[in-house]
Amino acid sequence: MTLKKIVFKIILLLVFIAILGYFFAKVEIQIEGDQGWAKGLPTWRIEKHWLLDIFWGGRAMTGYHAWIFSFMFLIFHLPVFISGSISFQLEVRILGSLMFFWLIEDFLWFVLNPAYGLARFIPIHVPWHKHWFLSLPADYWVFLILGLFLLGYSFKKEFMSKMEAEKKSLTEQNK
Repeated sequence: MTLKKIVFKIILLLVFIAILGYFFAKVEIQIEGDQGWAKGLPTWRIEKHWLLDIFWGGRAMTGYHAWIFSFMFLIFHLPVFISGSISFQLEVRILGSLMFFWLIEDFLWFVLNPAYGLARFIPIHVPWHKHWFLSLPADYWVFLILGLFLLGYSFKKEFMSKMEAEKKSLTEQNK
């Protein structure tokens, strides 16, 4: 596989994740409407708990989100069960992809939702995102950095072996 093919593979993965995020954002807009974070849904909610501050950005845990996050985790792992094969590299790629999926899906929920749009994507109109940094929810930055690290790590072996092969090829051509 050439370096161009590896880069194309990464771009194709990110485009596919963005398409998944788009479709799921549209589904969630239909489910939640103008009441984000399952505010108007008939589901249980835990509003305050110290673990929510650590792992959930201070947001409420809802039955809807507990099930939907679990469902998407399983969906992203479906190829493992279809192929019958797993590796550390694949698991890291899946987790990085899942982080990008949630980042893209959440942002598109605001952009595509007629009740919000970019103009209302600010802390005063989005109370469930409690922590913001550089005009974005802090979770976006965490998921972006972790997602980049995980995806980069998952492609490192392919990339490095190709770089080594190309280096060897150039060395042999120069002899």
